[in-house]
Amino acid sequence: MTPQVPSVLAEMAQLLLRNAAPDVPAAERANALGLAAAVLGVAAEVWDEAAENLVAENRALAALLDDTVDEASLRLSALRVENQRLRERLIAAHIAAEEAGDLRRQNAIWAELIASTERRKLSISPV
Repeated sequence: MTPQVPSVLAEMAQLLLRNAAPDVPAAERANALGLAAAVLGVAAEVWDEAAENLVAENRALAALLDDTVDEASLRLSALRVENQRLRERLIAAHIAAEEAGDLRRQNAIWAELIASTERRKLSISPV
């Protein structure tokens, strides 16, 4: 599971508040604030790319499944609901392809799963 940006920001806010106390040791404060800065940088990157990645993935999944994609709203919450619907269909299609021994279909599904992972790679990713 990937935490969503609002929950990460809420946690970072709490971390910053705790480290504003004057009795926090300097080394602990520096460590916590360095971690907070790094996490906020990653959150900003994920947030900036979220809609574009979901739209691209939803379109790719819909094409793979011979389905249509609902883009009535570009809100992240709506895009995630559509993504979940399409992923549920993809799981069923993958099961059916495996049961039928349809290697072409299985390979197409795996190719999209790999592409989806690549779209979500962070700039700090080691691979």
